[in-house]
Parts: sequence; structure tokens; C-alpha cells
Amino acid sequence: MIDSRAIVDPSAKLAADVVVGPFSIIGANVEIAEGTVIGPHVIIRGPTKIGKHNRFFQFSSIGEECQDKKYAGEPTTLSIGDHNVFREACTIHRGTIQDQGHTQIGSHNLFMVNVHVAHDCVVGDHVIVANDSNLAGHVHVGNWAILGGSTQVHQFCHIGAHAMTGAGTVLFKDIPAYVMASGHPAQPHGINSEGLRRRGFSSDDIMAIKRAYKTVYRQGLTREEALLALADATHDESIALFVRSVETSQRGIIR
Repeated sequence: MIDSRAIVDPSAKLAADVVVGPFSIIGANVEIAEGTVIGPHVIIRGPTKIGKHNRFFQFSSIGEECQDKKYAGEPTTLSIGDHNVFREACTIHRGTIQDQGHTQIGSHNLFMVNVHVAHDCVVGDHVIVANDSNLAGHVHVGNWAILGGSTQVHQFCHIGAHAMTGAGTVLFKDIPAYVMASGHPAQPHGINSEGLRRRGFSSDDIMAIKRAYKTVYRQGLTREEALLALADATHDESIALFVRSVETSQRGIIR
């Protein structure tokens, strides 16, 4: 299953059915689980651990040293879960010791053409990142988030679960869970109602989330005042997720 024109380091651990295309390079300290397909001209550096049934298209660069000028060759890591797709020319970098020393990608994600995920990012599950988007260092992306094409995310920003950005969005602050954002800089534009419906949220849940959104964004309250107003609603887990994403923001939320 390994093309004769590929180069695989002797220390790499590949499941028996892993496919490696021509001219791809698998470096030292790389582990790849079963069902994964690596196309032609892909480079994977270690220490990197890759789960099951992932697919890497041509010219992807996975597990390379980061671009942080403070990086001095420390043995930082990258882990990738299961059932992810990395389209052409994606770049995913390992972590730095200034953070946890680790970049983490979950499962069932789609990274479209020319997406960059920088050092120390944490990406959840079922995330879609469209073409030419860039995540700077230390960015966290919650489950089911969707980033439109050419979304640019500043370092340390957090993007909440089920959030969505429009094409060309530039983020300097956090997006709370469920919120749609677009613009340069990003501004909020309601909640991702259609996405929530597709994922099985009830009409009552969606209405409750809309009310919580209005409390934060439509009543002229400070963040602290809005959180106080929502305190009694956090018994509902869908609202609690929204409140946590607002409450724990370190960079401040988009307004």
C-alpha cells in the first residue's frame, strides 16, 4: 500500500492498510492508524499521531515545525483524530512550549484547500474550515463550527461551538457559541439557526438561544450585566454552553 516512490522513515508506525502515494514523505516519530489514505506529494513530520480513516490530499504539510520565532527545536507534538479530510495544500503545525506543546485536531473535520492551522491550536469535531482560511497560534475552535472561505483568525481567539463566519471574516475577538459573524473586523449577525435545525436542535431550544443572544447583544448590557441576567437560564445545557463561551472569553467577544 506504500508507493515505491514514497519515503517512509524506519521509525514511523503505519497500520498495514495505510495508503501512501508517490513522492510523499513520512518522517520519524509518526504514527498513522488504519484506513488512512495519504495522497501524492504529502509531507508528514513527527512527533505526530494520526487516527483512523483520515485522508490527506496532495501537497499537504502536516506536523511541520511552527513559524513562531521563539521556537527552538523543542520536541512538540501534533495529534489528529479520526475521519478527517485535509484537502490540497493544507498546513498543520506542531505546538510550542509557550503553550501545551501540542496542536490538537479532533474528528470528522473538513479542511478545504490551502487552510493553515498554526501551533497550539485546538480544533474540535465536525468542524468545516473553507478554502484559504488561517488560524493563528493558540486558536480554539469548538465542535460543529463553520469558517467561511478566507476567514482570518487572530492568535488566542476562541470560536464557540456551532458558530459560523462569512467569507472574508477577520476575527480579533472571540465568537460565542451559536453566533454568526462576518466583516472586518467581525461583527455578530444573529445565531446559526439553520445549522442548529440541521443538527437536531428543537424549535424551543433555538428560541431560547435567540433570547439569550438578544440579552447579550440587543439590550445594551455590559457583559457582566448580561451574564447576571442569564444566570437563571443555565439549567438548560444549550444556554449554559452559550453562557460559558461568553463568560470564559479572555480576549472579549465580538460586538
